[in-house]
Amino acid sequence: MRWKLLVMVLLGFGLGLSLWLQNLSISGRSINPWNIPQRWHWRDSGGSTPRGTGTGGGTDGTSTLSNATSVTKSPEANHLEKCPDDPPELVGPLRIVFDEEQSMEQLVELNTYVEFGGHYKPPDCIPLQRIAIIIPFRNREHHLRHWLYYLHPILRRQQGEYGIYVIEQAGENTFNRAKLLNVGFVEASKENNYDCFIFSDVDIVPENDRNLYRCSQNPRHLACAMDKFGYKLPYTGYFGGVVAFTKEQYLKINGFSNNYWGWGTEDDDTYKRVTLSGMSVDRPDRNVGRTKMIRHQRDKGNEVNEKNYVVYNRMKYTRNQDGYISLKYSLIKIEKNQLFTKITVDIGKPPS
Repeated sequence: MRWKLLVMVLLGFGLGLSLWLQNLSISGRSINPWNIPQRWHWRDSGGSTPRGTGTGGGTDGTSTLSNATSVTKSPEANHLEKCPDDPPELVGPLRIVFDEEQSMEQLVELNTYVEFGGHYKPPDCIPLQRIAIIIPFRNREHHLRHWLYYLHPILRRQQGEYGIYVIEQAGENTFNRAKLLNVGFVEASKENNYDCFIFSDVDIVPENDRNLYRCSQNPRHLACAMDKFGYKLPYTGYFGGVVAFTKEQYLKINGFSNNYWGWGTEDDDTYKRVTLSGMSVDRPDRNVGRTKMIRHQRDKGNEVNEKNYVVYNRMKYTRNQDGYISLKYSLIKIEKNQLFTKITVDIGKPPS
């Protein structure tokens, strides 16, 4: 008799539990009575998971899940966090050579992640800075293709949000690199609220992707170990090639001088503006800050100008009036390419 009574009790309990679960299902409540959070939802796909579609992908892009299973992340798993200070895809030293030149069409095919106009934003994290890269330019198409070939992949791995602006001086008048940099700051600022501005020559490429194209508490000199100078500073105050300023730092020094026509001395002027404004210059370690220059003959219209030394000797007294606040130019056209934005301007000519 006891065993019959026990069977009846168990059957009654089972029937009661079944009715309780049905009521939960009908009411729309989750049937998870132990309140265990369900972070993953599994389902039988009835076949193989397509390559690269799993969420636990291996290094070759294939799924680490079972071929008969796919996975859907919960909404919490899709929440973006800030990009790390040390980007995980950096590889360190790079082999930089300029013996083969890609066409612009090939470069576009190689960099499909770049948005029209030369913009990129990491898809899987929130970038730490919004970066405008300003390149002063005239008649350097070959150098630009080399630069784009190397820099777009480097910048992607560094996980910044960036836009590339090529500022072209129209006409055949004497070249004015520093004034074009001021133009780049103004024009890029119209397009986006950038935190950081990288001012780079078109013929300089970093040899280490750990040389982060970012801004810091002080203006940064990123091309501090150039092959042209035996991978060391030619002198303490050298501040050329590639430099980085936050918006606040740039405005604090009143930008760059507009009065250096032709080659020479504008970098020294910028260094003095930094130090006279009470700031210092940050530089990466020499092994990290190695850069390579594309060798070339000096451009016509960019010859050494002895008058620049006179301008430099007066800069202590003129720097607050000569720079960003005194910039004048005429905008000729803006051309959006897939990998960069080109802005052509008339910046006038040197005083006679």
